[in-house]
Amino acid sequence: MKPDQPFADGQVLSSRALRKLILEESYRAHVGHIGSALSVVDLLAALYGGGAIRLKSPDDPDRDRFVLGKGHAALALYATLFLRGWLSRAELASYCVDDSRLGVHPTHHLPGVDFSTGSLGLGLSIGAGSALAARLLDKDRRTYVLLSDAECNEGSTWEAAMFAGHHRLANLIVVVDVNGQQALGPTAEIINQSRMPERWTSCGWTVREVDGHVPAAVREALRPHHAEPLVVLAQTVLGRGVSFMERQVHWHYLPMSDEEYAKALAESEALQ
Repeated sequence: MKPDQPFADGQVLSSRALRKLILEESYRAHVGHIGSALSVVDLLAALYGGGAIRLKSPDDPDRDRFVLGKGHAALALYATLFLRGWLSRAELASYCVDDSRLGVHPTHHLPGVDFSTGSLGLGLSIGAGSALAARLLDKDRRTYVLLSDAECNEGSTWEAAMFAGHHRLANLIVVVDVNGQQALGPTAEIINQSRMPERWTSCGWTVREVDGHVPAAVREALRPHHAEPLVVLAQTVLGRGVSFMERQVHWHYLPMSDEEYAKALAESEALQ
C-alpha cells in the first residue's frame, strides 16, 4: 500500500487492506470505535472502489459528494482516503495525535471530507441540502450518505427523509449500515426497527436491501435509478472479521490490548 499511488476511477478497493489499516491505527492511537469502523469497510469499498462515487480528485467541483453520518467510523473513511491516494501514510499515522487533522470524527478541513460530521441524526439533512443544491445549480453530481441504523431513531433523520421524498431528490443515495447495534445495546431493544423498508417507502424512497459485506452486491444495489431518492439497507455485522468483536456492543468503545490486536490482525487478514 503506497501512500500516493494513483487510483483509477472504477478500480476495486481492497476490504482486507482497509481492515488492516483500521486495526493498525486504532491500536497505535489506543482509541475505540473499532467495531463501528469494521462494519462499514465493505460499504466504503463499494462506494469508493468500482466507480459508484464519481470522484477523480477531492477538489473537483463536479465530484459526487459524500456524507459520513456515523462520524465515529471516521477511521474507516481515513483508511479509504489513504488507499485512494489522498492522504499520506504519515498523516494517516497521525490519527488522534495532538494537532492532527484526523480526529475521532471527520472535519471538512481534510481533503476528501466534504462535510464535518459526528452529531448523529444530522447526516441526512446535510445530504438532502447537498442534493437540492446540485439541482438548483443544474449540476449532475450525486450525494451519498452513509448512516447508522441507530440514526434512524432520530426525528431529524425522518424529517430529512420526508423532505427528500417530497422533492423527489433522485440524486440522493443513502446507505444504512444495519448492524443491529448502538451505543447502549441492540437496536431491537432500544427502538425496534423491524419495519425499516416500509418506513422509507412511505417517505417516497426507492428501497433496496443487500448483504453489506459483499461489495459487488452493494455496487449493484447502488446502480442508477430514476425519479426518487434511493436507500440501500445494508445488513452488516459490528466488528466484522474479528470473532471476539463481532456483535459485541463494548467494541463500540474499547481499544485493544496487545494480545487482542495480534489476534484481530491475524483473523482479519484471513478473511477474504
